[in-house]
Amino acid sequence: MSIKSINNLSHKIPFHYGWIIVFSGILGILACLGFGRFAFGMLLPSIGESLNLTYSQMGFISTGNFIGYLISVLVSGLWAIRIGARKLVFVSLISVGFTMILSSMAENFLHLLMMCTLTGIGSGASNVAIMSLVSSWFTKKLRGLAAGLIVTGNGFAILFSGKFIPFINELSEPFQGWRLAWVILGLIVILIAFICFVFLRNKPDEIGLKSAGFKAEKDLNNTAVEKTKEQGIYKRWIIYYIGIIYFLYGYTYVIYITFIVTAVINERGFSEIMAGNLWSIIGFLSIMSGPVFGSISDKYGRRAGLIIVFVFQMFAYLLIASELPDVFLYLSIGLFGLVAWSIPSIMLATVSDYVKSDKVAAAFGIITFIFTIGQIMGPTVAGTLAELSGSFSSSFYMAAALAGLAVILSTFLKKP
Repeated sequence: MSIKSINNLSHKIPFHYGWIIVFSGILGILACLGFGRFAFGMLLPSIGESLNLTYSQMGFISTGNFIGYLISVLVSGLWAIRIGARKLVFVSLISVGFTMILSSMAENFLHLLMMCTLTGIGSGASNVAIMSLVSSWFTKKLRGLAAGLIVTGNGFAILFSGKFIPFINELSEPFQGWRLAWVILGLIVILIAFICFVFLRNKPDEIGLKSAGFKAEKDLNNTAVEKTKEQGIYKRWIIYYIGIIYFLYGYTYVIYITFIVTAVINERGFSEIMAGNLWSIIGFLSIMSGPVFGSISDKYGRRAGLIIVFVFQMFAYLLIASELPDVFLYLSIGLFGLVAWSIPSIMLATVSDYVKSDKVAAAFGIITFIFTIGQIMGPTVAGTLAELSGSFSSSFYMAAALAGLAVILSTFLKKP
């Protein structure tokens, strides 16, 4: 769709075009992270059975995805500035879709590891590019809500995969349904890439608009950081402090997401369908986690939002680690699902409070780089601990302790 057509559309619809950007972003996040990464947790038990993988190898494959993600976020902020977020999202999602299809053909650990690493590269670039659009399209008081709505794509993807993957496995040869599932998901990602290319735009002024919320609020963020514009974002210590908190989220949540299905199947005797239902519960509950807690951070401050979310996650990890009766397992699922995707939306809004809008992609890239180091370490350490102890309890206890540390660090986060 041409700029002229989009321009005409933006003046005909009864709401700001920024919300179309949000809708496109939801689809993009559903594709690059929801299918490109988080569906892997649901596929992992059948993949492990099919390819005879150990817990450590399962952890390393997840880590490979995050290594690709890490490589990508090193440069994706600069790519977004040079070629524009719209083009970067399109190219990245196409690569995610094709590498997912190629993953379905894996016959051994190394083949799958390589494909998942390439998927991670596309996921990282598209995620940073999509989330960076929020600072251009929305003023400060709407950024937490907008970012929170975008990350609902993760919840929709988990809800879908929790029902879809067991269904495909039922239709296919035992332990081989994951191949067909990955092909179908890859094709959906490629379709979404074209949808995003049609509707995404880099900035409101490309179609003659101001940022959503502009009439109600001057963009105080740009004015506030004007005094510090001579100090590069790479020299601002607060960006790295935020990054450390984001690291702890990346390290801990990914342990839960990667191994919760495997843990309940192998250690609690759940069937794949029952585990899929739990996975779907997480997805359903998590759909509103971003908007709700993003809005809370808009109203009560980023620090309060972070503390609340990390407390919820800490108790979720403790309950699953304690091997209590199944009712506490469901409570753990509920606590985690309610806040699952809150942190990324709050983090984007937090960074946007500290830097000018044209630097948000680079700043978000920095903290995402630090966050991804946590995602790389988490599955590897957790998988190794589970292998040594014969249980995932020690891994979940470790996650709970680090979530507690995140609560402490969030408490001392200074206002812009």
